[in-house]
Amino acid sequence: QVQLVESGGGLVQPGGSLTLSCTVPGSYLNAYATGWYRQVPGKQRQWVGTIGTTGSIHYGDSVMGRFTISKDNARNTVYLQMNRLRPDDTGLYLCNVHTHWGQGTQVTVTS
Repeated sequence: QVQLVESGGGLVQPGGSLTLSCTVPGSYLNAYATGWYRQVPGKQRQWVGTIGTTGSIHYGDSVMGRFTISKDNARNTVYLQMNRLRPDDTGLYLCNVHTHWGQGTQVTVTS
């Protein structure tokens, strides 16, 4: 069973920063792109961004310029650096590889 594990969520004030991590089995990290998504109750899951196997990165419009995705192949980890956080960034952040999803880590942005 493929296990993805997210961590790093928490409570932060608007304008603050957080860095999320997602551990991915090495074989999957090398074979598939890894995506970050945000889930808010009652709303459709929203794509945040993706990093490809060669390091190409794409972001959703709502996070462009504020969020940065990177990965460390030696640690089998993909990161989501989130800056200038806004209340509407609140949600459960999940990572995805191929057909596999983690359990998510909660980010709450509030004053």
